[in-house]
Amino acid sequence: MSTVIYPSPIFGPVHSRRLGVSLGINLLPGDGKVCSFDCIYCECGFNADHRAHQKMPTREEVAAALEKRLQAMCAEGQLPDVLTFAGNGEPTANPQFAEIIDDTIRLRDRYCPKAKVSVLSNSTFIHRPSVHDALMRVDNNILKLDTVDAAYIQKVDRPVGNYDVQQIIEGLKRFHGHVIIQTMFMKGDGTDNTGDEYVGPWLEAVKEITPQQVMIYTIDRETPDKLLQKATHEELDHIRDRVIAAGIPCQASY
Repeated sequence: MSTVIYPSPIFGPVHSRRLGVSLGINLLPGDGKVCSFDCIYCECGFNADHRAHQKMPTREEVAAALEKRLQAMCAEGQLPDVLTFAGNGEPTANPQFAEIIDDTIRLRDRYCPKAKVSVLSNSTFIHRPSVHDALMRVDNNILKLDTVDAAYIQKVDRPVGNYDVQQIIEGLKRFHGHVIIQTMFMKGDGTDNTGDEYVGPWLEAVKEITPQQVMIYTIDRETPDKLLQKATHEELDHIRDRVIAAGIPCQASY
């Protein structure tokens, strides 16, 4: 099984389909996964196959490593387009997430003021006031909502703890538009959320959330479930056009 376990706390830069030249910030251990989801499409593999033994990086470790890398990139004349919180699991699970966001914004302003600060999150901790407030301070608050169907969530996203999709939707609405919804569309192994029975209710929830943008995408790397298949260009384009018709900007990544 081919999986990607990212170094911690800084990795890249890498080229992102959606964000450009992205310098990654991994707030999880560098030797395994720590995630509140166990998605069957995760490029990092299943949680049980990659148990972490190292600790999460501290606020001080993240700031020191980020500053060192940004200094090097400045010297090379190759600044990032975006500083992206991603990596081996759920970034908002780090107990110092809010303070690390503040440090990152400060270092961004010093070394690469044109770069955006982005967070890729599965939305499971947005009910925490400190997480919510920190996400309000970043440029790209990219939060996952793969579907509103509870059975599909249990089969595909496989939450580790209690997950109430209606509570997640209410939490997403509390960003009052300062949120980008990210949704994975795919097929195979008994899954397919590209049809109207999934897209219709999902789109109604998106309209309630009133995000600044929607990002829809499909599988790009090897997945731990080998039977999964990409959504087609035509399927993604159809979903994208429905979102745009509802008055919400939407970007499709194939």
